[in-house]
Amino acid sequence: MAEEPNLDAYLKRVNFSGSIAPGIELLTSLHQLHPSAIPFENLDPLMEVPVRLDLSNLEQKLVVERRGGYCFEHNLLFKAILDDLGFVTRPLAAYVSRGAGPGAEPVLNHMAMLVDVAGVQYLADVGLGRHVLTGPLRLKAGIEQDTPNERYRLTEGEGQWALEIESEDWAPYYTFEIIDRTMEEYRAMNDLTQVAFRDELRVARSEPGVRYALLNNRLTVYRRSAEPEIRVLSSTLEIRDVLMQTFGIQLPKDDARLDGALEKAFRPRHA
Repeated sequence: MAEEPNLDAYLKRVNFSGSIAPGIELLTSLHQLHPSAIPFENLDPLMEVPVRLDLSNLEQKLVVERRGGYCFEHNLLFKAILDDLGFVTRPLAAYVSRGAGPGAEPVLNHMAMLVDVAGVQYLADVGLGRHVLTGPLRLKAGIEQDTPNERYRLTEGEGQWALEIESEDWAPYYTFEIIDRTMEEYRAMNDLTQVAFRDELRVARSEPGVRYALLNNRLTVYRRSAEPEIRVLSSTLEIRDVLMQTFGIQLPKDDARLDGALEKAFRPRHA
């Protein structure tokens, strides 16, 4: 028997109140609340602590301990919640092409999902970091779709879909195919992803109209139709404060290991 999530604890974590009848209103509300309450963060890979994808660990970390995580953690938890609420979901594997160098080999390194609402398919993704969707997108090519933050669109050709963001000049952010994959395949993708997240601190949280992003010691606040606000942090103490106050993260208790990991934010970066 599959594990069942603690629905009440999750709804409290994301500050939801209202009807839990499965429909587009509920999906839209949860999709907005989740990335506002539960941040994207890679502290565990940075500390070289293994990222576990079973539901009990995801709930303990993201709900009980008031931490965050990256795409596989966020979207597997969100999928379990939606399934429990009566939605029909289908996980998707994606390749994040934004930031990949010229000629980079496409590697599946991201997870999203499709959600069926009364026969209509929506793309849901609460684990995309700074560009996380703050609302579901109808799985329909060529139309611009608003969220409380950016405007997005999906394109499709020969069975391959791409997610594009207006603020990125409609460049493809990631691509995916609608193909069923096993949990073992997602665990293998997660193994590669956590290794890729060991060297740089990446944290993000999004509210309607505003996004907060921390890349190493550089904190940026993005507001719609405004210039980004940038603050450079000068110590691990400042980073700790920002993690708690701006991103709402309850920090891991292993202070020595955490401080050692946060020191990576001040390493010289090579072009």
